[in-house]
Amino acid sequence: MTAPVQARPAEGYAGDITPQEAWDLLAADPEAVLVDVRTDGEWRTIGVPDVGGLGKETVLSQWVTADGRPNPGFLTELEAAGVGPGRPVVFLCRSGQRSIGAARLATSAGIGPSYNVLEGFEGAPGFGGVRDQTGWKVRGLPHREHTP
Repeated sequence: MTAPVQARPAEGYAGDITPQEAWDLLAADPEAVLVDVRTDGEWRTIGVPDVGGLGKETVLSQWVTADGRPNPGFLTELEAAGVGPGRPVVFLCRSGQRSIGAARLATSAGIGPSYNVLEGFEGAPGFGGVRDQTGWKVRGLPHREHTP
């Protein structure tokens, strides 16, 4: 059962939602899944969103590899993690940009509804160049260190 989502309209995927709206969707819909599309290096140094309190696990699948190349196994990794049609998918990256491409590709493959998280995990840099103004972490949503 998909919970109602007030997503901002977007082209090629179900829409953009805030970090809090993402959390609310994940909490309300037992089928909803969170996919973090950042790189392995980002997961290890910055941490990952923690949806364990909702009885879920965050799916980690790099949209691009550390060298900036597209991950050719992206859709295969989603499928292996049980992400598929009819299951709401929330895509998250660092600032809400890479996750747009992931949401579009997933939608074109019949996965979703697929949403992009505005602001991402860390948000855009503030005036001092530090990512401490917006994003999943700044909004106080659960996160933890990544231990592979």
